[in-house]
Amino acid sequence: MGSELLQLEKISKTFGGLRAVHQVNLAVKEGNITALIGPNGAGKTTLINIITGLYPPSEGSVRFAGQKIDGLPTHQIVEKGLVRTFQLTRLFKGMSVIENVMVGCHSWARAGRFIPTILNRSSVIRAEAEIHEHARDMLDLVNLKKYAHEPAGNLPHGQQRLLEMARAMAAKPRLLLLDEPAAGLNHYEEDRLKESLQSILRAGTTILLVEHHMRLVMSVSDWVHVIDVGCKIAEGPPKEIGKNPVVVKAYLGKEY
Repeated sequence: MGSELLQLEKISKTFGGLRAVHQVNLAVKEGNITALIGPNGAGKTTLINIITGLYPPSEGSVRFAGQKIDGLPTHQIVEKGLVRTFQLTRLFKGMSVIENVMVGCHSWARAGRFIPTILNRSSVIRAEAEIHEHARDMLDLVNLKKYAHEPAGNLPHGQQRLLEMARAMAAKPRLLLLDEPAAGLNHYEEDRLKESLQSILRAGTTILLVEHHMRLVMSVSDWVHVIDVGCKIAEGPPKEIGKNPVVVKAYLGKEY
């Protein structure tokens, strides 16, 4: 197992008098798929938003690659290599599939990097070619390269989910945080998602998977954290979590 890439230490978050998260410790090891599960309203989305800079924690700290990141704006967290997707797809559906992925290259291909290219047309062409090639590689990673020039809105729901993952991967993240990527997928699409997760992991990107589909969680995860009513109630390898009586009672309803 790798070293800890992401560390949450005693994270708490309150909104007015409502305690959404309380004293949560969580670690994600590099090179693993770590899952975060729990009932609706358990605090998963709040934790995600704290990790990615949308909310500051009321207490505690978030460290990524050894650096404290709580309090940083989201774009700086992305630049450090932590990228997320959302529960609802946020694609530019009138743009082509590959254009959507090229948008994801902005964190490393911003204008500031290519200031010398303003006066050098050949450098502009090389920069555009680099972005285009990287986008095609990301589409290949999720098996969508043959749809590169199709409008993104023409893809079925399952492929739109994969496209959003490819766009996130275009930012060259060290850690990819996926917020319920299997939502609305049928069994066939879920299997394609599983293949893509394994391809992303082989490509060197660590994954934090927030998910309700237990078949997927149990089949791909190396480690699972469970939260309920804002508190972490269990963690461990998936086989242990699937039989943990506290987790079964609070969330699963049956053993896995």
